[in-house]
Amino acid sequence: MTTSSGKKANHGEYRIDINNGKKNITVNGGETLLASLTSRGIAVPSVCGGRGVCAYCKVKIHEGGGPLMPTEQPLLSPEEIEDNVRISCQVKVHNDMTIEVPEELFKIKKFRGRVDLITDLTHDIKQLRISLVEPDTIEFTPGQYIQLQAPAYGSNPEPVYRAYSISSPPEDSGALELVIRLVPEGICTTWVFEHLEEGQEVVFRGPYGDFRLSETDKEMIWIAGGSGMAPFWSMIRHMKNQNISRSCRYFFGAVAKRDLFLVDELEALADKLDWFEFIPALSGPDENDKWNGQTGLVTEVLDRHIEDGSDLEGYLCGSTGMIDASVKVLKNRNIPESRIFYDKFN
Repeated sequence: MTTSSGKKANHGEYRIDINNGKKNITVNGGETLLASLTSRGIAVPSVCGGRGVCAYCKVKIHEGGGPLMPTEQPLLSPEEIEDNVRISCQVKVHNDMTIEVPEELFKIKKFRGRVDLITDLTHDIKQLRISLVEPDTIEFTPGQYIQLQAPAYGSNPEPVYRAYSISSPPEDSGALELVIRLVPEGICTTWVFEHLEEGQEVVFRGPYGDFRLSETDKEMIWIAGGSGMAPFWSMIRHMKNQNISRSCRYFFGAVAKRDLFLVDELEALADKLDWFEFIPALSGPDENDKWNGQTGLVTEVLDRHIEDGSDLEGYLCGSTGMIDASVKVLKNRNIPESRIFYDKFN
């Protein structure tokens, strides 16, 4: 905020007590709580970049948070509201605060890496392979994500972070692969597609997230579209590397053949692994595609393949619409919501 004279308003400094004194920071008033924590090395996740739509940046505010904002209420359950959970990108710091964040956030690291390879997977999806520089290795669980920094460029005045699932297996600990789909006018994806070059250094932080394989032996149903491929490409290679022979059917939806990728690699794995089946589906194949596989929305194909899901688990990654439609199909096939796990892209 600026005054009429053009000078930045002075909101004063405030103290934030984190996790009952585990860490104390002093921040400038007037910033969002998310920005204040991030600038002091508390890497609270935010998939939407602070726009108040992803609900990933939840923290508990025990004192000093002020009233619940109208933008927060739709993102919180009644139980969370009762438990003092808030959306940190929507809360401005105007008082001293006492807050609580998940302990694992203290383990988040900032990494520097070098982009070794940029591969066009489709007309609007690229794969990045990043060699780690400092630290030179990373530990993560398949299904987790990192936040990649897009530096200031063009009309983007300051660095921003955006979330991308890790697509490489954790055994490849000295490098990282990401599958990134172009979002029209997206700050980070525009930078990746139009400015990022091989050999360039990048910054990211992580790992984040609790999307991962359960510890049961139940058959899994995987469902993805577009760059939602990423966590499953990590999971299946990890399972192969670790000899985890757990039954799995992977449904991958696209519009036309040009939108498919990694098909040859996944079909080769399906040939080798008797517990794995890959089922690509096209919702609008072009007449020149000569497509002999499954057709229809991925949810329609899913509905045709599952009769009774009472002993299955569902794993989903993709757009909000695809996730919501898939959850409906799975629940209609008797898979309880407690056994449906997903990463939802906003």
